[in-house]
Amino acid sequence: MFPVPWSSLTRWVPVSVRGLRGLSLFSSSESSSNWSKVVSDAEKIVGYPTSFMSLRCLLSDELSNVAMHVRKLVGTQHPLLNTARGFVYDSKNNLQMRGLIVLLLSKTAGPSHAASELLTKDMVSGIYPSQRNLAEITELIHTAFLVHRGIVNLKEWTVSDGPLKDMEFGNKMAVLSGDFLLANACTGLAELNDTKVVELISSAISDLVQGIYYENYYNVEDGLGDGMDVTPWEDQAFLSHGALLAKSCQAAMQLAKHDREAQRLAYLYGKHLSLGHKLNSDLQPFVKSRLGEMTSFSLSAAPVVFHRQIVGKEKWHQQLEEAKTLRNQLDYSKLLAAVKSEKGVSSAVDLCRYHSNRALEAIQAFPSSEARSALENIASAVNKF
Repeated sequence: MFPVPWSSLTRWVPVSVRGLRGLSLFSSSESSSNWSKVVSDAEKIVGYPTSFMSLRCLLSDELSNVAMHVRKLVGTQHPLLNTARGFVYDSKNNLQMRGLIVLLLSKTAGPSHAASELLTKDMVSGIYPSQRNLAEITELIHTAFLVHRGIVNLKEWTVSDGPLKDMEFGNKMAVLSGDFLLANACTGLAELNDTKVVELISSAISDLVQGIYYENYYNVEDGLGDGMDVTPWEDQAFLSHGALLAKSCQAAMQLAKHDREAQRLAYLYGKHLSLGHKLNSDLQPFVKSRLGEMTSFSLSAAPVVFHRQIVGKEKWHQQLEEAKTLRNQLDYSKLLAAVKSEKGVSSAVDLCRYHSNRALEAIQAFPSSEARSALENIASAVNKF
């Protein structure tokens, strides 16, 4: 598959105002509390909280001006407002996890035999300055994509979303501020002075664009399409949710001059953790214990993909028709019951546990330490529902 240009993403795949992507990993209070504790313990190991890892960039004069303009969106339903609020206020959901994983892996692996003593002297809490910079770069890239994904499809605009001119303004700010963050990340990437790391992270950006493009292509929220099967879903989920972390973990090993095997294992940890992360997020609406709660979910979520493959195309279309209301909208409670009646949810849970276990296996080759234990706890927490 050929990489999709960044400009194509911003032009062709805006999201619906009413189909906003959530920023948190866990939606149930018990899972969120467990995850927060695991992350809080891990942050103590790397030496500082990573919740505001990209703070230096976020507090720059340029972005401060952007923030002032974003205030104009108050009172509208534009996703950029929620994204900006989430990064400043919503620390309980640990939005910036990727940088923490990079730092923990860097500390777990430590210096390699090939690293010079001069470089070792620059380490702080067992982590090279270049690895800390890489962690910030990873978060900036992730933040840039979150901002860009908040572009609204104005064809679906309604008066309740806010004035049309404000929504158009919000789209312009999402493009400009996302581009600004990405440009800063690329500048920092060049300053690392490592060609292989530049290649890895550049390819991760290409993967992200391609993954989000296909995610929107298959995101059949109108219920009329056939969607995709499980294998293509995993491939697409890796591109849009796993490639950045997996390649950043590998790049952290490269910066410390670790061998190919260490880089491969770090890559596998990031890959399987990300896929488990995504599966857990997709499963949340299906594992909630509250009955009668109004819950919406994507028709490209993993349990739905499994369910569709299990029941077949004909029955799936029948269930979609039965779930439609008089206004030709989907009754998600009926569709939720249909998906839970088969093995789609349990199959997704099994796949989530598989990726969690694979991540745990990958990390076992590194020396036992407090940092490795934190990585193990994070991989295990992905299993909790």
